Amino acid sequence: MKDTDSKTSPRCPACGAETYRRHCKYVCPAHGVVMDCADAFW
Repeated sequence: MKDTDSKTSPRCPACGAETYRRHCKYVCPAHGVVMDCADAFW
């Protein structure tokens, strides 16, 4: 089950795809986890 929040989800830095939120991570459908809540620069 995905915890999706497309209004605030950042884009993947590699391909620009919309990421989805899973727990404390943002996941790109093509690249997997691209960032998490510990990444302060996002």
